[in-house]
Order: sequence, then C-alpha cells, then structure tokens
Amino acid sequence: MNLSPTPRTRRRRLATVAAAAGLLAGLLTAAPAVATPDPGDSPKSPSAVSRSDAAKTRSAIEKGDIPGPGVVDHSDNIQHLANIPKEALPGTNSDLAFQGKYAFAGNYDGFRVFDISNPKRPRTVAQVLCPGSQNDISVSGDLLFLSTDSSRSDNSCASATQPATEKSSWEGMKVFDISDKANPKYVAAVETACGSHTHTLVPERRNVYVYVSSYGPSDTFPDCKPPHDGISVIKVPRKAPQKAAVIDFPVLFPGEGPDGGGNPGDPTNPGVSKTTGCHDITVLPSEDLAAGACMGDGILFSIRNPERPRVIDRVQDNVNFAFWHSATFNQRADKVVFTDELGGGGAATCNDEVGPDRGADGIYDVTGRGDKRKLSFRSYYKIPRAQADTENCVAHNGSLIPVKGKDLMVQAWYQGGVSVWDFTNSSRPKEIAYFERGPLSTDTLSVGGSWSAYYYNGYIYSNDMSMGFDVLKLDDRRTDPAKGVRLDELNVQTQPDYFDRHRH
Repeated sequence: MNLSPTPRTRRRRLATVAAAAGLLAGLLTAAPAVATPDPGDSPKSPSAVSRSDAAKTRSAIEKGDIPGPGVVDHSDNIQHLANIPKEALPGTNSDLAFQGKYAFAGNYDGFRVFDISNPKRPRTVAQVLCPGSQNDISVSGDLLFLSTDSSRSDNSCASATQPATEKSSWEGMKVFDISDKANPKYVAAVETACGSHTHTLVPERRNVYVYVSSYGPSDTFPDCKPPHDGISVIKVPRKAPQKAAVIDFPVLFPGEGPDGGGNPGDPTNPGVSKTTGCHDITVLPSEDLAAGACMGDGILFSIRNPERPRVIDRVQDNVNFAFWHSATFNQRADKVVFTDELGGGGAATCNDEVGPDRGADGIYDVTGRGDKRKLSFRSYYKIPRAQADTENCVAHNGSLIPVKGKDLMVQAWYQGGVSVWDFTNSSRPKEIAYFERGPLSTDTLSVGGSWSAYYYNGYIYSNDMSMGFDVLKLDDRRTDPAKGVRLDELNVQTQPDYFDRHRH
C-alpha cells in the first residue's frame, strides 16, 4: 500500500514499550500500546466528503445498490465462514502468508498466527508486537520474514519512530524463527536502503534470497539517497539466519542523472508516479522469471541467477496507470496482471468519475521466448459493482485460483471487497464471484477493507484492514477443480508451480 509516494517527514516520539538492547519481540498476553506507523505509510484519517457525495451514498444504500455500513454482501457462490476481529494488535492489517495448517497475518503493530486446520473455526495461536509499517510478511521453512518501512530508533521490536534524516535510524528486514508457531523468536535484522516496503522470497535448499522493494529517496536521508533505482538482495542461510546480509543492489533502471532511468513522472507524465524504486515483485521460480511493479514502470526480468536478477523487458502506461503496485503471473507464464494503485489505497476510485480503466488491473500477454520475451497490453479489469464515494477502493493484492486450462484470480479491492475473476481470454476479463461489506461510513471517507485476498487449499482468506481475518468458501463449477490442489506453503509473491509442469 502506498498512500504517499513522495518522501516523508518522520517524527520522533517516545517508545510505547520498554526499551531493550538488541533483538526483542513481544509475545502478547495483553493489549500492547499503540504503535505509530510512519506518516505516509499508514491509512489516512477519516475525512469528510461533500454533502452531495454523502447524500448519494445514503441514497444508494436505500435503493439497495450497495450494502449498508458493516453489512455483508456476496454472490450466491460464496459463503462467509468465519471472521476473527482484531485482538491485541490494533494497527492496520496487511499481507498474508501460509504454511501447512497456519496462516500468518501482517499488521502495522506486528503479526498474528492463526490455526486454520478447521477453516470454519480458525483460532489465534500467537500475536507478536513488533511495530514497523507495513510489516509485509512471508514464510519459508522455519523462518518468517517481516518488512519494516518506517524509520525506527533501532532494529528491536521495542523501537520508537525516529526521523529518517538521522543516521542512526533503522529500516529493513526482520527474521523470526517459527519452528514453534506459538512462540516465534526474533533472530536477525538486516538494514536496507530506504527500508523495506515489501519483499519477495526466492527460496533454495540452503539459502533464502530476499528481494527487497523500497522507494522514496531524499538527499536529506543518509541511508536513502537518490538515485534509488534498484532493489536490495539479501542472502539468508537457513541454518544460520543471523548471518543474513545484503549481497547486492542490482540497478533495474540504469540512466544518467541524479534520478536514474525510470519513469520521470510529473510533469513529463502528468498523474504518473516517478520511478524511484519498486513497490512489489513477484517471482515464478519454475520459469526463472520475475515481474516487477515499480511505481511508474512494469518490468519483466530473469532470475536464472537469483543473486543477479536481470531486466529483459519494460513497459509504461502513462495514460491510465498512476502507480504500478503489484504483479501476478498466470500458470503458463504467458500473461502478467499488473495492478494500478491509483490514489495510494486511500481514495474512492471505483466510481463513474474515475471510470473503468484507471485504478484497475492491466492484463499483459507475454510473447516470445527467453530473453526476447515482451509484455504486450491486452485489456483492463475493474470490479463492475457500484461503490460509494466514502469507500476507498482500488486494485490490490490477489492470487491465482489453480484450475488447469483457466486463468482465474481472487483479488482484494479494499472496501470494494474481494473479487473472483476470469482472465482466460485476456481481452475479455469478467467477474464470477464477490464478497464485500458496506461502507465504514456514509459521510466520511474512512480507509479500510480487504488488503489481501488469497486462495489456499480450497478456501479464500482475506485480511481486512479494520474488520479482521475472514475465511470464505467458493463453490462454483469453474473453480471447484482447484480444491484438489494442495500446497505445503504459499507466499503469493513467490508463485508456485501448481501443477508441477516441469517434472514431465
């Protein structure tokens, strides 16, 4: 999520938990003090809308065009099985990862671990206090990885916010040992340039490589100066995670000048974010491919050597894309879905004023072979359901639903809810199922809704920013074959080969 792609002023405040030396994680048995995420990375405060927009929202509810505040609505082929509200961690809920019978849910104040062995009755196993927006999360074996993208006083879980202009400030990656799911242990920290807004794992037998995406450099930030035109690559030895370290910073947008060679953004391309790094990367290890959503650019690159990722194609959309946010391959690796987070996740963009082509998904076919592969635009997809002007709504995180011969996806749209859609015909995408709640408010724009919605072992799991952890069941002949696909682990930004195509 990006609510302000420009450099931020970061304010110091007193620690809300006891200071501690070195690495410290708080396993919660009581409610923690509220952490203060970095301004610009956290949801905006509720803001009043015009009287006419408030009136339109109330009218739409009365007519039945949208559900009322807090009311659940869904298509006939979806069941809402369960919800776990926020508990000890009051911050914004963020991304999800899965392993066996467990789901791991990021939160700006730390992370939660759920036992999902019975999807109808998920239960909380652990809650870990470790503030540091946005706490993007992933898992591999006994290791859990957590992104910190707010400037902190140190690398501990008891840190306070501190200006990025101070050399002693820390941002980057944290590593936990989750061999005991009920008692995660903080074991390593690696500082990275400009922090870690998101990260992506390239797991191997002995090591896990971590691609760290970050952006927003400034000449006033000692550890985040322009040009910031690449990603940090961290190598984490599985048996000695305390030895984790940055091994390279590959430049993805080479160019002369202080800002590198990415999209220049405004004023050259009005309404488009200037590329000063990447927001998110998705890898498809079975194909040695990765797709990067990098603010003003979309890229395709080779990860044949995971320590040296190499760009093979790059595209821009300076008409309808404002902020390239994330990417998803289809299973055959001949399509990529890029998302545009118009408004940074804090605006009402699912309305007639914005239209169907902005704040949407862009579907690209991948043509050619090897290093000659190219991205070719085919169409846009945006949810067709009416949304109020008091609802933040825009394309966000989603995953494939694994059905052979079909390209199906489930995706979060903040207060637009959860959308299941078909892009088998990349020129004619269509929604086939949905789940949503009514607006949080009828007279203010209050930020909330589904941050991530992913399909895992027969169910859809959604992490709602304000309402908590949801479990959905999808019953539809078009998606039912996916129920037979079982995974031991899922980090959506490390896409699996669902059908082991390369074994044959």
